[in-house]
Amino acid sequence: MKLNIVILITAFCVIAGYSGAQGMSAGSSSAPYNEGAVWDITMVKTKPGLGDDYLKSIAQTFKGVMEEQKKQGIIMDYKVLLGDSADRNDFNILLMVEYKNMAAFDGLREKTDPIMSKVMGGEDAQRQLAVKRLDVREILGTKTMREVTLK
Repeated sequence: MKLNIVILITAFCVIAGYSGAQGMSAGSSSAPYNEGAVWDITMVKTKPGLGDDYLKSIAQTFKGVMEEQKKQGIIMDYKVLLGDSADRNDFNILLMVEYKNMAAFDGLREKTDPIMSKVMGGEDAQRQLAVKRLDVREILGTKTMREVTLK
């Protein structure tokens, strides 16, 4: 009798586990959110009084590259956020690029290198521009974050 109860309980647990796993694979999740787009964020700190100079310098290059990537469907959108630094070690500009999902990063360089060359010139021109920008800004870091919608 005890053996039959143990077998019955074991069978019930296996069936319940299998049903739960199937429910998870059907798209439901116990997470308190739904996954959305992925944002690549760059935190920029400009030197005092040079914020406008930096924004002028990226108006052609960054904007040109982002517009072409958007046109080709590589990115969904992009944003530039400007604000006050919390302290002297904080950023004052955020560059944000929106991708549909993490899979959008697969083979990304092969898709974007031709655009970079078209808008900004070859590798030497890109390197010279990067060195020139060191005079007006510092990249404090980058993050890749997923947008979520709370359930």
